[in-house]
Amino acid sequence: MKRSEFIRTSAFAGISLSMSSFSSFTQASSKVMGAQLWTIREDLKKDLPGSLKKLSALGYTEIELFGYDGSFWGRDAKTLKKICVDNNLKIVSSHYDTGRVDQALGTLVNGWDKAVEDAQTLGCQYMLCAWLLPAERGKLDMYKELVDLLSRSAEKVKKAGMQFAYHGHDFEFDVVDGVTPYDLILEKTDKEMVMMEADLYWITKAGKDPIAYFKKHPGRFPLWHVKDMDQKGDFTEVGAGHINFDAIFAERNTAGLKHWFVEQDECTGDHFESLRKSHDYIAKKPW
Repeated sequence: MKRSEFIRTSAFAGISLSMSSFSSFTQASSKVMGAQLWTIREDLKKDLPGSLKKLSALGYTEIELFGYDGSFWGRDAKTLKKICVDNNLKIVSSHYDTGRVDQALGTLVNGWDKAVEDAQTLGCQYMLCAWLLPAERGKLDMYKELVDLLSRSAEKVKKAGMQFAYHGHDFEFDVVDGVTPYDLILEKTDKEMVMMEADLYWITKAGKDPIAYFKKHPGRFPLWHVKDMDQKGDFTEVGAGHINFDAIFAERNTAGLKHWFVEQDECTGDHFESLRKSHDYIAKKPW
């Protein structure tokens, strides 16, 4: 093996990249490709800088954060931003809980002003309400209260020069007292103040068509989570399942897509290997 080949191979050996994988990485080096960090949540706990370095080496260039509790994995906003800059990762957006049930710190109802300030420091373009605890989903009044909370939270985000959005799962499509909560959020919030992050897996899991939603609410979905579903309905690498990404991405302008993030909630093997497989599949696509 030539010395140059040895160096190149060694640099990627720690994250199980083969020479063929490296080839696809270099071919797609100009493509902007994002990842939601939830996929590597366990790795981040063990080694935050090292995990972000591995993610960057795979060819991902943008990230979406989660887990804010007044800091991110014990790092303040300035420290985390430097780690990301050092690894050529742009922070586009960040996820937050409501805090309505547990009053957790760094949520929409507890510490939101500081969360907004820290998001500014990080250079975020979007802040999102990402998840509802089971205790927040049972009654229609809970969703009506949520709509008001989203609108109030969005005002502070807008004043800070960023965009607020809501990330849905499948439970928002469960009809409550004759109302579909996902539709309620779309219809009862200002379309300029509260955007949506379309999770292509969860919309499909709920038996809905994301394209139909894009056409009904054009321009409302600037962010997507790109993840695939196998025949059993479980999570799998992008391209290994049955979601028709070609058809969905053909409607990206209708949706108003600005950024998208690969995510895999559960992996059967190594998290970075799953992200590599998704990356290599997407690298061959014209999206």
